[in-house]
Amino acid sequence: MLDLIIVGASAAGCSAAVYAARRKLNFKIITDNVGGEVALSGEVNNWPGITSIQGFDLAQKFAEHVRFYGVNIEEGWKITNIENKKNFQLITIKNDKNNETILETKAVLIATGIYPRRLDIPGEKEFDRKGVTYCTVCDGPLFKNKITATIGSGNSALESVLMMSKIAQKVYLISKFPNDKKNNFGFPKGEKILVDKIKSLPNVEIIYNAETLAITGQDKVTALKYRDEKGENNLIVGGVMVHIGMTPNSQFIKNIKKDKAGQIIVNEKCQTSRKGIFAAGDVTNVAYKQIGIAAGQGIIAALAAIEHINKWK
Repeated sequence: MLDLIIVGASAAGCSAAVYAARRKLNFKIITDNVGGEVALSGEVNNWPGITSIQGFDLAQKFAEHVRFYGVNIEEGWKITNIENKKNFQLITIKNDKNNETILETKAVLIATGIYPRRLDIPGEKEFDRKGVTYCTVCDGPLFKNKITATIGSGNSALESVLMMSKIAQKVYLISKFPNDKKNNFGFPKGEKILVDKIKSLPNVEIIYNAETLAITGQDKVTALKYRDEKGENNLIVGGVMVHIGMTPNSQFIKNIKKDKAGQIIVNEKCQTSRKGIFAAGDVTNVAYKQIGIAAGQGIIAALAAIEHINKWK
């Protein structure tokens, strides 16, 4: 019987693992891959103590810290089921060779993160981290004085434009919705205060009722193609920010409270609706999806799990 299983090895999972190791717990950290979305990020400038680092390198440092304590990160495994048995959990995991294992544990900490929704258009995959980003907070400063385009119609897209308006020379905002009252004037889920701010900015141009068709370039992004009521158009841009929503990696766990987006609902101690199961980081309903916040939640979840294990009978 294990004390704890940590699922995920990025900011939240690795932070939790450090605390679990220091408390000498009998635990495993299992993951599909090390780093998650952090490893896929470009340059990271908002991790305290390090002014600039590539996302992949930061993810490796997380893993190195865990391994410093003699903990083996078991990669290549996905959870297929979590089943409650009396006062413990049965965890079914499977690897890419279809090998299946069932583990028993007193507590589980889910730190599987999220992944951004893709446009699934030509050029998007090819120019990922070469002008295409899914995190304006992370990568926005890299596009100083350039012309950029943000794609989306929710608050994250609006906040992206507000940030880029202070950094870029010009910002295009592309919404798939028409500029009418029924669709909240192009932003059905956007807060009016944000919409009003954007409309007042001199270097922002909103393109309504538009379908993004392709992202083009050579070594990096140089243009974006879209279609609106007037036909097909081509924008000369140096960066594309995609903000059309995020999908939490929570599909594998059932019978647990989630919000409409599939985020696992946790309390202030990162406890879920099922006793003995904790969750941390971007997979939860935490307000902001940032590396530092995920790391902090991982620590909270680890300490709460330790408290649960200490009282376990």
